[in-house]
Amino acid sequence: MSRVASIDIGTFTMRLAIADVADGRVRSMRKQSTIVDLGQDVDASGMLALDAMQRAFLCARAYAQMAKEAGCVALCCTLTSAARDAGNSDELMAALASLGISPQVIPGEIEGALTFLGVAQDFPSTPILVADNGGGSTELALGRLEGRALDLRWVRSVDVGCRRMTDRFFSDDGPAGEGALAAAHAFAHDGFAAALETMPRDLAPERLVVCGGTATSLVAMAARLEPYDPAFVHLHGLSLAEIEKLERELAALPVGERGKLVGLQEQRAPVILGGAVAVSELLSAAGFPSAQASESDLLFGLSIACDAAAEDTISPVIWKPVLSRLAEEG
Repeated sequence: MSRVASIDIGTFTMRLAIADVADGRVRSMRKQSTIVDLGQDVDASGMLALDAMQRAFLCARAYAQMAKEAGCVALCCTLTSAARDAGNSDELMAALASLGISPQVIPGEIEGALTFLGVAQDFPSTPILVADNGGGSTELALGRLEGRALDLRWVRSVDVGCRRMTDRFFSDDGPAGEGALAAAHAFAHDGFAAALETMPRDLAPERLVVCGGTATSLVAMAARLEPYDPAFVHLHGLSLAEIEKLERELAALPVGERGKLVGLQEQRAPVILGGAVAVSELLSAAGFPSAQASESDLLFGLSIACDAAAEDTISPVIWKPVLSRLAEEG
């Protein structure tokens, strides 16, 4: 068994996983999550803001230290939608490299495949459609896991995420108007419908599984969880009717009041309405009346890939992360 660390630098949230992996499966994992909002203004400007890069740099420095103190043998670091979209991502990459980290901006298809690998651990031999709803994009993947063999039929990345939706349609702090809501729904619907039209029909998914901070927050809000309980949220059902009810409640409140709702992390309040619209349109476009939320996400897939690279074995996802060898550095 080896202990590895994975850093996921998303559009809204940065996360660290310290995982013990054996025989291609995550046996235990500790997670740390920090909202850094790397995608601040990226949709409008096409550039990462200097203060957003500074927040990400400081968070990465702290995460790398945690990984060393935990005794991890290797660390991998990936960046997703915001870094893919921004014209100055190389500045952040250079800053991260100065910490001894080897960052990689991964395509949406690799992000979707790694997320699917993580989620599918809980659904052996079951055809599933997985959606990773993030800040700048949503990765969709269809397939199944047979033992350690990944039968991944289809992956798409759709530019619909909570930060992007917020910047385009809900940028002020007040309650959301009907016009903005209608435009947001149309944008999300068009994006998901176009992608799902290309999904192969020879494998029918039995379940829709959604991961990401929006989905887990919606489950916590619907159940009025206080404090947050990942064991309760993991694989918990979330119906379209529940999402629509929460959306109406969120839309009627200014951002400052949304942050007071039970089950919602206050820092996520500015983007939760955009996320709720995105997830509701995802369920509608996919034809599912409900979905299951998953805590087994990209970090699980990254951990498995990181362990395979550290052990020089083949990962189920044919992609190899660049590792920082922490044990060799002391």
